[in-house]
Amino acid sequence: MVVLKKYLDRLPIPGKLKPKCKTKKETYYEVRMLQAYQSLHRQLPDTLIWGYEGLYPGPVIEANRNEKVLIQWENHLPEKHFLPVDKTVHGAMDAPEVRTVVHLHGSKVRPESDGFPEAWFTKGFEQTGPFFDRKICCYTNRQQAATLWYHDHALGITRLNVYAGLAGFYLIRDCWERKLNLPKGKYEILLLIQDRSFNSDGSLFYPSQPQPPVPGVNPCITPGVDGDTILANGKVWPYLEVEPRKYRFRIVNGSNHRFYSMRLDLDLPIYQIGTDGGFLTAPAKLYELILAPAERADVIIDFTGYRGKHLILRNDAPSPFPSGAPVDPETTGQIMEFRVILPLKDQDNSCIPDQLYPVTPIPENLVKVKRDLSLVVRRDQYNRLEFLLNGKSWHDPATEEPRRGQVEVWNLINSGFAAHPIHVHQIQFQLLNRQSFDVQHFNQTQELVFTGPPQPPGPGEQGWKDTIRSNPAEVTRIIVRFGPYTGRYVWHCHLLEHEDYDMMRPLNVVGRKGTT
Repeated sequence: MVVLKKYLDRLPIPGKLKPKCKTKKETYYEVRMLQAYQSLHRQLPDTLIWGYEGLYPGPVIEANRNEKVLIQWENHLPEKHFLPVDKTVHGAMDAPEVRTVVHLHGSKVRPESDGFPEAWFTKGFEQTGPFFDRKICCYTNRQQAATLWYHDHALGITRLNVYAGLAGFYLIRDCWERKLNLPKGKYEILLLIQDRSFNSDGSLFYPSQPQPPVPGVNPCITPGVDGDTILANGKVWPYLEVEPRKYRFRIVNGSNHRFYSMRLDLDLPIYQIGTDGGFLTAPAKLYELILAPAERADVIIDFTGYRGKHLILRNDAPSPFPSGAPVDPETTGQIMEFRVILPLKDQDNSCIPDQLYPVTPIPENLVKVKRDLSLVVRRDQYNRLEFLLNGKSWHDPATEEPRRGQVEVWNLINSGFAAHPIHVHQIQFQLLNRQSFDVQHFNQTQELVFTGPPQPPGPGEQGWKDTIRSNPAEVTRIIVRFGPYTGRYVWHCHLLEHEDYDMMRPLNVVGRKGTT
């Protein structure tokens, strides 16, 4: 473990990417994946990273609702990975070591632009995966204003490529958002929160073995990787100087495995105004904000009245969540510092609106299909943990084939000891409730015996979601209307070590007559 001093570096603010071409019909970008060196902490030598346009995090892509955006994602990376690749994992056995494919997380897109894990490509598109279809992805942005993010999604090495730095923000704007009078400009801050570990030479440390090591496999995938430092926007424990006024923060938990339970010093409240798919109906006043990997929160923090204060954004989420090892309050228990030391430049006329955006519940009387889907852990031939959805592996035929426009309820049954963030591609869904059950009885009989009443969504979960926390010993019920597109997608756990082995399944959305 490298001991680093906290709050030496300013929080970096990611810049916006300029398009190569913009017309009335479409906007075109080219985004290169490059190897580079970047300063992640002033006490460390520059760190080797992989970044979009050579930056970690990548540049911000901003689009308007219904704006057609075309992006050519270009792989300019070396042929060898600088992190340990386990060749026994599916996707990595007989494929090139360095492969990439980009998933715009939270977007409603046709399958050929969704970032299917086997639609990968190598440097210069010299080699491509079996489902590679096009060099230029098309994003129509036919959805409300929201915080999305783009990241790598290559089968079997997603955990490594994201850990290396391949992640960035994608924002959708619309006229409704502009009418809300939220903090904007320099008072709107993007926060990508991740954890990492470092070697003494400044290089990223990613374990090549779990503990205890697995005989006969080296490097070997681990059940989950938690770093011993926390980064925001690619800086270890940064600080941000703010004025005594309201700020809007767009937060993404981009960690491989770590959950965050965030709170501010002096019990400063956090007003959540949005979640994965856009705004809530009304703000939720919180003193604790829990984000699983891949979840997003759009929040407002009002520093008025805190002039001269230094406030730490803290984390007390155990890992694995929710009942694993406690965080160290001096390291992973701290995320960043806010210094309320800037003078108020102008009167703060922004507001926290009483009403934001109407979130209409999907009517349960429209439900055509209910699915019971178990989150399963087993041992593989090397006696290491393998994570599955409904007892199936990635290469088993698709068992979830909803019809376009059809409403379904998915009952996510977690009989394990840790939470899993479940992400469904192409759609935004709603959380109905969570309900505890007798795990021992279920594991013996596969019969659900509930031990408590259904619990409604938390205040910050009452909106559109694409990633949901499935807690242990609970059934998490989500309601989904599939569409607007048919085709091959995926659903998976967003703990990246679980996703890579083997907690991801194909999802085929079929037409009303059962065809794609």
